[in-house]
Amino acid sequence: MRCGIEKESLRVRPDGRLSSVPHPAALGSALTHPHITTDFSESQLELITAPHAGVEACLAELTQIHQIVYREIGEELLWGSSMPCGLPGDDAIPIGQYGRSNIGRAKTVYRTGLSNRYGRRMQAISGIHYNWSLPGLQTADYFSLIRNFRRHGWLLFYLFGASPAVCPSFVRGHDGHGLAELRPGTLYLPHATTLRMGRLGYQSEAQDSIAASFNDLESYGAALEDAMTRTWPAYEKVGVQDKDGNYLQLSTALLQIENEFYGKIRPKCVIRSGERPLHALRERGVEYVEVRLVDLSPFEAIGISAPVCRFIDIFLLHCLSSESRPDTPEEIAAVGRNQEKVAARGREPGLRLERGSQKVALGEWGGQLIAECAPLAAELDAALGGNTYREAHAAAAAMLADSALTPSARVLAAMAASHSDSYTAFALAQSRAHRAALGAPLLSPQVQERFAVMATESLALQKRMEERDQVPFETWRRQYLSLEKLRP
Repeated sequence: MRCGIEKESLRVRPDGRLSSVPHPAALGSALTHPHITTDFSESQLELITAPHAGVEACLAELTQIHQIVYREIGEELLWGSSMPCGLPGDDAIPIGQYGRSNIGRAKTVYRTGLSNRYGRRMQAISGIHYNWSLPGLQTADYFSLIRNFRRHGWLLFYLFGASPAVCPSFVRGHDGHGLAELRPGTLYLPHATTLRMGRLGYQSEAQDSIAASFNDLESYGAALEDAMTRTWPAYEKVGVQDKDGNYLQLSTALLQIENEFYGKIRPKCVIRSGERPLHALRERGVEYVEVRLVDLSPFEAIGISAPVCRFIDIFLLHCLSSESRPDTPEEIAAVGRNQEKVAARGREPGLRLERGSQKVALGEWGGQLIAECAPLAAELDAALGGNTYREAHAAAAAMLADSALTPSARVLAAMAASHSDSYTAFALAQSRAHRAALGAPLLSPQVQERFAVMATESLALQKRMEERDQVPFETWRRQYLSLEKLRP
């Protein structure tokens, strides 16, 4: 197995407010640096590891990248929770900037489109993406895995969801959010596991119309191609440019580009410069999957722990090795309802989920899945040595048996124990502790020099890209979004 991590975090001031400082030049170019970039916001870092053959090496590199970042961001902190800090007004959340090249401008225009479509506060949510591959798998194998993951991924919501509460600024001006007040400055749902993955998070009524089947690459590709070439009335009203020629979005289609499609897991292929992701998939097939539903753990300095990674490994192998029948529109709808239930009410005693024509207790279904994972954990330990996979499996079984052990319950318990006056006070205290924990051990001069060279080279590469661009942006935009770019 090979794994890699992409981890998003907001940069915040020492008082916990969102940073307004641009992406630090000492971290290199957000457009071209291989390990340090930004996500939606200029204030939202994305830290990227290389693929690794083991969990420990992957987390060691992620720790190292965090330490490099902390050397260069002064007194700022990396927000340690998925749901944002106290946010300013929507227009005051800065959109990521990537320079004057056509691809750099396109990245900013795409984010402007996300802002106009969904609002900036939703885009300020952060999470962890776990990239996973297994040598020898074919595209059909990965799609089989994905179908089972979609059916059973609610279990990971329960086990690793860590966002049961949020700052009221996140829903300011939005009635009907359904949250309760835990105390002044904190909204929550009492049995929520992951507000990030629920109705308040990455959701879109427009995208609900995309009937994406994962039965094979052909049907999945057709659904995405349709969504990226079909004009959506609400987005047509926004337009591509305003009267002064400023770009408002990349296109008026239901999806501007592939990355706009919100999914808990994605089939991926390493793309080449200027290549569309769907073209890469269609031409070379699936090379890895991107698991997108893991919350940042406020109890971990780098947002994720080795046992969590190992249980995801086990879970993905279970999804791969189990029978995977074709999906149907009815099942896809039921999968969505199950996920929404567990996100909002996962720790509710007696919660029942839809499994075919039956309603099954979460504990019963989850217990079956975890029991089926046990032999895989044992086989991994036998192959790799040690007992770390069985320990990760045992920890998951314990959380299923006692919801008080889950990260979401621990967040609420820690807030109550500290008598902090708000969710943001709790998350800020954890973020400060993370910074202190990452202060040691000190990075070697060799590592510091390597990242300094990467930063310098990334800035030089961005400059060369800007100098090389001769095509007007509008011409480039039309070519990039053309149907021919989506097909091999």
